Amino acid sequence: MNKINNVNIEGVKSFETQIQNDPSAARKTQGVEGEWILEEGNTQFVSKIKFEGGETEFKVDNPTFMGGSGSLPGPMHYCFYGLASCYTGTFATMAAMLGIKLKKLTAKVEADVNFSKVFGISEEPIMEEVRVKLTVVSDAPEEKIKEAEKLALERCPVVFTLRNPVKLVPSLEISNK
Repeated sequence: MNKINNVNIEGVKSFETQIQNDPSAARKTQGVEGEWILEEGNTQFVSKIKFEGGETEFKVDNPTFMGGSGSLPGPMHYCFYGLASCYTGTFATMAAMLGIKLKKLTAKVEADVNFSKVFGISEEPIMEEVRVKLTVVSDAPEEKIKEAEKLALERCPVVFTLRNPVKLVPSLEISNK
């Protein structure tokens, strides 16, 4: 198995070829299901996340100012973690595909969150920007690293979701059972 930056190059190329031969292979449904825990305790929301190699559990507890105990990561932590991991992974993959060997790659995601709209106090935006910073250590030429950044920004699924309106399709099921 040929790996650069802990990215299986053969696996990526194989999937790319599969998509070229059958464009429908590019579409994969991703999802999460969870439950709000009504009993008092530290955990407010629990989700069993199934993935290719198994299953794990994510737990959320809101910060105290949002009614939680602040004992676990809140929803925004997971949201930002998703952005950081997806963008960093896409960058590492693009760099690997360009033959760039990385010595170190770190990410930082942050935003100033205004909760006044959440409480119906104002109509100010909840967030005006999300800041993402990658720190890259590599001997590769700067222009090559910037090419990997450009590709990552164009191809990262989470970056795409933040930059482009995506239709939200909510539904509500009500039962008395």
